[in-house]
Parts: sequence; C-alpha cells; structure tokens
Amino acid sequence: MDILVLFYSRDGAVAEMAQLIAQGIESIDSCQARIRTVPSVSAICEATADEIPEQGPPYVELKDLQECGGLAMGSPGYFGNMASPLKYFLETTTPAWLAGQLSGKPAAVFTSTGTQHGGQESTLLSMMVPLLHHGMILLGLPYSNSALNETCTGGTPYGASHVAGVDGKGKISTDEKTLCLELGKRLAQTAINQAN
Repeated sequence: MDILVLFYSRDGAVAEMAQLIAQGIESIDSCQARIRTVPSVSAICEATADEIPEQGPPYVELKDLQECGGLAMGSPGYFGNMASPLKYFLETTTPAWLAGQLSGKPAAVFTSTGTQHGGQESTLLSMMVPLLHHGMILLGLPYSNSALNETCTGGTPYGASHVAGVDGKGKISTDEKTLCLELGKRLAQTAINQAN
C-alpha cells in the first residue's frame, strides 16, 4: 500500500521530517511511502517552475491522491498557517473531492517553525481543515508516545513538529525524530486496518 507523504520545504527541515515519516511508514509490512512535493508559487506572473524539480522528489499529481491509502502532509509554519505552495495545490483538488477519492482515508500533518511558539499547532490545524473537507480521518500523536511528554523542542498531539530556530538551521532533536517515526507508523498501521 502506498502512503503519500506530501510536503513543501523551503529550508530543508520539513523535507527531513518527511523522510523520517516515510521511514516510519515503511517500517510497517506491505506499506511504502510515496514522497512528493509542490512547486513554489511566485508573485511574478510570468514565473513558471519546471515540470520536474531539479532535485528532490517529484511534484505531486492528482493521481497520487487517488492512488494513496493514506496521506501525511507537511509544511513550514508562516504566521500560524501552512505555506502558500501547499495551499495552492490543495485548492486544485476539487476533482478529487467531487469523486470522494480521499474520503475515509487516514491523514496526518507535520510542521516546522522558527520558534517554540511560532504557530505550530495553528499551522497543523490549517492543514487539517481541507483534509476534513475531503472526508479524511485525521490522526494525531497520542500521549502514550513518551517523547510527547518529555520533549523540550517540537511535538504536539496534533502532529509531529520541529523547532528549527530563527535561522532555520536547527537540527531535528531526538524527541522530534521519534515522533516523526511514530506518526508514520501510526498512519501506515491505520491505513492497513482501514483496508482490511
């Protein structure tokens, strides 16, 4: 079963989290991560992105939504909201919504912000809203994950998070890594259970 890991990352932290969540997904038998990203958006009307990124994972297509058994979605937090490129892609998913392609599938969200109180939970909530409209079943991180109680960095019951520092270069802590892996495992296991 393919689990879609969809993200936008500007400084690399969210991309690193996506890889960790993919590892968690692939630790569950018969599950594999399909990692995808979205192109940047530009205020310059003439600016266009190449159809294939120069580096990193391919850009997401609507067929990735149809074919996935679950979805992990990540974005940096900007003023308590998801990044514009991810939101822009979500606004093109009406065909998937009309067809009910994501309805009943499990989903989880993850983020990275510059500061401890940089709007992590509101960013996660902003990503949840369109997923609820798609009829997805949202998963968070239960407090049975001891890292959630012990972390002094990122980590919320709403989803995995990371504190990157104002310069965006902060390393992912041990607790943040653990929570990314656990979120991936929980998503994959739920997708398997839903399919049976």
